[in-house]
Amino acid sequence: MGLDDWFPRSPSASSTLNLRIGVVVGGSLSKGLQIKLDRETAIEDLAVGRYVVVRGQKKRFFCMVTDIQLDVTNPALTANPPDIDDPFMGAIYSGTAAYGTLHIAPMLVIEGEQSKEPRPVKTIPSHFMPVEIATVEDVNDVFGQEDATHFNVGAPLELEQTQINLDLRRLVERSVGVFGKSGTGKSFLTRILLAGVIQRNMAASLIFDMHNDYGWEITDERGPKAKGLKQLFPHRVSILTLDEESSRRRQAKYDYVVTLGYDEIEPQDIEMLRDTLDLTDSMVDASYTLHKKFGADWIRRFLTLDGDAFDELVQTSNINGSSATALQRRLARFERWEFLRPEGAVGDSVNKIIQLIEERKSVVLEFGRYGNNLAAYILVANYLTRRIHSYYVEQVERALGDSALEPPQLLITIEEAHKFLDPAVAKQTIFGIIARELRKYNVTLLIVDQRPSGIDEEVMSQIGTRVTALLDNERDIVAVLTGINGASSLREVLARLDTKQQAIIMGHAVPMPVVVKTRAYDADFYASLGYVDDHALPQKAKQARQSLGDDRGSRRL
Repeated sequence: MGLDDWFPRSPSASSTLNLRIGVVVGGSLSKGLQIKLDRETAIEDLAVGRYVVVRGQKKRFFCMVTDIQLDVTNPALTANPPDIDDPFMGAIYSGTAAYGTLHIAPMLVIEGEQSKEPRPVKTIPSHFMPVEIATVEDVNDVFGQEDATHFNVGAPLELEQTQINLDLRRLVERSVGVFGKSGTGKSFLTRILLAGVIQRNMAASLIFDMHNDYGWEITDERGPKAKGLKQLFPHRVSILTLDEESSRRRQAKYDYVVTLGYDEIEPQDIEMLRDTLDLTDSMVDASYTLHKKFGADWIRRFLTLDGDAFDELVQTSNINGSSATALQRRLARFERWEFLRPEGAVGDSVNKIIQLIEERKSVVLEFGRYGNNLAAYILVANYLTRRIHSYYVEQVERALGDSALEPPQLLITIEEAHKFLDPAVAKQTIFGIIARELRKYNVTLLIVDQRPSGIDEEVMSQIGTRVTALLDNERDIVAVLTGINGASSLREVLARLDTKQQAIIMGHAVPMPVVVKTRAYDADFYASLGYVDDHALPQKAKQARQSLGDDRGSRRL
């Protein structure tokens, strides 16, 4: 005689939706609720990050599983466990003397069964209220439907037949962070977010593309090529490049080559390179003195000084000789960066970018081979952002009298963000200023980083939405959860994400923290954006397009 002959079991929790799995037996609003699992519930079918619903007397509580535990009524059972090889003994003990418990964090509450409006949790259900696995309808009641402002980013755990929709309008209102250890797919997560923002026309984007990941197609780790934003939105995205040779070699169809002149670089731009170029305080001070002495052409003139002219500079100024020598040696690296021109830039790159942004186009700036040079990346990103931000401040202040002058919302994407937002420099850098200003001047950041613990705490507190893949460093986990309600209960969830295609989304763009299996960045995703590849078109359709002179290789529906 088997176990089911003694005690017939109901279907497991994973086999039927909206099935009761247990009851509330304790807890508090601040520390979460304790759930005793029914004996019919298979504890192995449950996982942290999954959603459950507590059916209260008047309210429906939407909760997240944050911990799973085994418990016993008599501690002696742990010292002398029963022999469960005997089915009868196993049935006696399982779910009665020995049972499973869940720790769940109440996130939102819906008043009554007819109401669809989720509200913040301010109370808890009473003892012995039933707990059920969340259904598709429960998830949709909380996260709503996809529409003009809401964008599908993935599905909640164990409920792949529904979806989690980000509020893109709220997403771009405040700065956004995409975090995760190396290899967890941060670039793909960022691409999905940017694609949604561009398609829904929520903001223009300026993307400092360090490793050429966003503009044109790249080879996925799994083999196929992943489309770039320019291919998905040919009329809404422009590619600019610092390395024309690299773009041609990769067959990336760029629109404009960016160059900078020595005379455009100011001491504030050099100060941002303090760590990457190993500049001392006296070297930074020397750059300000040189700028005051020589004017805009200070770098070119300083690099040409030698012999008596160099000695005269040291003798007639407050610049230390050894500091001047070291600064000259470090600035000489600029001569190896072909996008920097001693004689002056070819064209006005800043105005070109501003023009594209005013047309509500997104700009991807590819760094080519310079993406591996952190100093070059920091110099260019800081240089362009400082000047574009100044333009935005001026335009927004003018728009106080005429709203037609207000520039479009701008989302600036930077990688290796901790280099710009380190606690030692964040208060002075343009990126720290933008993060603290929120959307005061219509400019926000999308920062991508694998070391959130290296970002200034004040800046982290101003990041409205955090999209976080797996992190295994304790300091990074603490940094990401700083300022998040119920952070202690989310710590275990964050630490146990899968290494690929899973993330927890918290903050301004979602009504509650949510663990998602993110959408695959593939042909189905492209099609949802309105993209059709030529290879998918019938031969007659291809010939018709060619006869019209359309050789772009893709089209918008």
